[in-house]
Amino acid sequence: MKRWLNLLIVVSMVALLSGCSDRLDLEDASFPLLVGYDLDNKNKLLTYVSVPEFSKDAKKKTHELGITAQTIRESRQQTDAYWPTLFQARKLLVLLVSKRLLEHPDWQRILDVFSRDAKNPITCRMIMYDGPLSDVVFSNQKDQPFLPLLLRGMVDTKSGRSETVKTTFQDMHRLRLENGRTPYMAEIRLDREIKLSGTALLDHQGRYVDSLNAQETILLQILQNKAKNAVSLTLAIPGQRKRGPLNTDKLSFSTNKTKTKIKTSFQQDTFQFDLAVHLSVALTERLFPYDMDNKTTELEKAIAEQLKKQFEQLIHKIQSKRIDPIGLGIHAQAFTYKPYKKVEEHWGQTLSQANINVSVKVNMEEMGTIK
Repeated sequence: MKRWLNLLIVVSMVALLSGCSDRLDLEDASFPLLVGYDLDNKNKLLTYVSVPEFSKDAKKKTHELGITAQTIRESRQQTDAYWPTLFQARKLLVLLVSKRLLEHPDWQRILDVFSRDAKNPITCRMIMYDGPLSDVVFSNQKDQPFLPLLLRGMVDTKSGRSETVKTTFQDMHRLRLENGRTPYMAEIRLDREIKLSGTALLDHQGRYVDSLNAQETILLQILQNKAKNAVSLTLAIPGQRKRGPLNTDKLSFSTNKTKTKIKTSFQQDTFQFDLAVHLSVALTERLFPYDMDNKTTELEKAIAEQLKKQFEQLIHKIQSKRIDPIGLGIHAQAFTYKPYKKVEEHWGQTLSQANINVSVKVNMEEMGTIK
């Protein structure tokens, strides 16, 4: 019995020692909340980090640093040389990339360390900036939260209203391997202050091809059946008079319910998609006089017609760029498997030649409290 007790004590001590072998005290570590990657004019990799400063005597909320390195792992080693502590990426919130980097065909290879090293987070938000990342990282905007918290908050709140998308590193990795859908991520711009501009669209190789504004992003998420919460749209209604410099031919509404049904078929060597969009809406703004008591049906048809035109413009943009952010390839795989398997490796080209039809039905459930 005594021998077994001694053995148990030895095993416990070994377990405790092994658990402390990689111990790192908090005061010896720095936790970057934002990491950014860019290319300079000679296509050399630029790395930026933003680390919060918790000292009460600190003059700045964060410390920023930009370095040049050949790989991400090498950049981390160089970054450690500038700080008295060791960098730990486990708390990373935002992965910021430049448009210049996304236009390079092999940009995703440099992120290999995020997939290979389990200590790296995979839930950080991926955001694109159209310009040099130094403009954003070193902007030092006053009366604003930490830059990483600001960007993450923008993406999380605006994606809840379908005005942008919330793409994590894990989502990007999954979309990169999915032939039936092309990747996308949130996009920001700097107009004196940082603001969300919409969504950046990538092709099947992960390269940047185009951007969507906030309204186009809402339309995209309606087609994806992802606009679960109420979304707000503004439309110009033809036939209504404009008065002076004001756009008094417009109205706004919020959706109570959205639903899109997609019918997929393969006829005469061509894929066909019929998208039926149904919206239940509440009128929130009307800048022109209208007889709502007797002409509600006519207004519903006018709204549906204008939405149909905007959906068709969005689909034309998608087909012209040979991309598929809607995910129609997933429907093609599910319902027309054999013909899809023949073209899945060049699905973007195939979709650009497909017949995509959209129908819109609008049901106005609420007209506001003012008659």
